[in-house]
Amino acid sequence: MVVSLSMVLLLFALAVIFTRNGGLKVSHALVCLLLGFLLAGTSMAPTIHSGLTATADIVSSLRP
Repeated sequence: MVVSLSMVLLLFALAVIFTRNGGLKVSHALVCLLLGFLLAGTSMAPTIHSGLTATADIVSSLRP
């Protein structure tokens, strides 16, 4: 778990740096993809899933 969490933090920091630079290249997209896969395997996955589901429900209930 310690290695997985440290990899998540490292990839998260890299994703933030890549996003702030404004240019997303193929290598940057691969880092973001790896971050997603690692986050899915952590204990934070259910919290992230429920947050995304709640956000999608709020957005879908809005009427223009």
